This record gives sequence, structure tokens and C-alpha cells, in this order.
Amino acid sequence: MIIKVLLADDHSVVRAGYRHLLQSAADIQIIAEADSGEEAYRLYAETKPDVTVMDISMPGMGGLEALRRIRAQDHSARVLMFTMHDDAVFPSRALEAGARGYLSKSCPPEALVEAVRAIAAGRKYLGQDVAQKVALQMVIGTGDLLQKLSAREFEVFNLLAHGLPLNELADRLHMDYKTVVNVQSRIRQKLAVENTAQLVMLAVRAGVIKP
Repeated sequence: MIIKVLLADDHSVVRAGYRHLLQSAADIQIIAEADSGEEAYRLYAETKPDVTVMDISMPGMGGLEALRRIRAQDHSARVLMFTMHDDAVFPSRALEAGARGYLSKSCPPEALVEAVRAIAAGRKYLGQDVAQKVALQMVIGTGDLLQKLSAREFEVFNLLAHGLPLNELADRLHMDYKTVVNVQSRIRQKLAVENTAQLVMLAVRAGVIKP
């Protein structure tokens, strides 16, 4: 059986590498490619792939929000988040949003093929390094630290914690500047932080950024 894959990543060179890797397997075929969360959501509805391989950090709505919308449209959707983010909070959020697997881009190349096959077969898949960090997060009790944030708010929180100015953040996420200001205000209220310094400290505690 051929596994039909939708590939979503905003870097064309990166997509080309993943396309070559996946299609080197005789049982995997890339049927569509997206460079944003919005396009991934639209193409999912049009192509109905067996597995969607999607990055978290993309322009527009981003991978987490695209995942949420895809799952709302099709609860049986099988999505593998394949991203540079390997801190435990990101896979935890993705799995809670309905991802069937999570893989760091630092994994061995063969792991991506293995993950796609596992998810197509109805199994879940976590990269070994990611699984260890998720387990540790559960032990130390920080897993629910950011649960008050929606998928969109979490994306804004992540970019704010990494020092992105509001105007650049708005451009990157294709959001109106006033909307970004309002989202930032909601984030601070939900997390009970008063300024950027406190927000960054919370992000470090949660593992969103490294100290």
C-alpha cells in the first residue's frame, strides 16, 4: 500500500530534502506540499493524505493551530509534527492537540520514514530524545504550566519569549498589530506576569527557551 503524505514546511529547500528522503522509500508518495499553516489546512481538505508531516513554526496560523483545525475537520487525521523544537513543552502541546507523533529535526534520517510508516499504520510515534524529555516533564510537574494558553497564544508566547518585537511578530504570523497587542495582554493575564522579563523567566522554567 502506498502511503500518501502531505508535507508542510515553510522552507522550500528543507521540503525538497524531506521529499527526496521520503520518496526514496517505495511505499511513500508526497501528494502535496504547503508552506504555511493555512495552506496545509486547505490542502488537507483537498487531498485527504494518509499522513501529514508538518512543522510547528510556519508563517500565518502556524503548525499547532493548523493541527487543531485539521483535527476539528477530521478527527481521524494522522499528523506527525516534525520540527526543530525538541523541548518537552512543544511535543506535549502537539500531542494534546491531536498529533499522532512528534519528531525532532535532529533525529537520524531513517527515523522520519519509520515515523510516517508507524503513524500510517495507526500507531503513535515519539522520537527517543523527545520521549525522554516528555517523561521528565511529567515527573517534575511542569507539563501543565502553559495549559491556559490557546494554540495561537502559545505561538505568540514562544516568539515573545525569544525576544521578537511586536511588529515583527505581527508580520511573521500575518496578524494585525493591534491583535498581537491584545493577544500579548491576554497571555500576561492568563499567566499572571506583568512584564517581558517575567514572561521570559516563565518560558525558561517551562523549557520553551534555554537559560
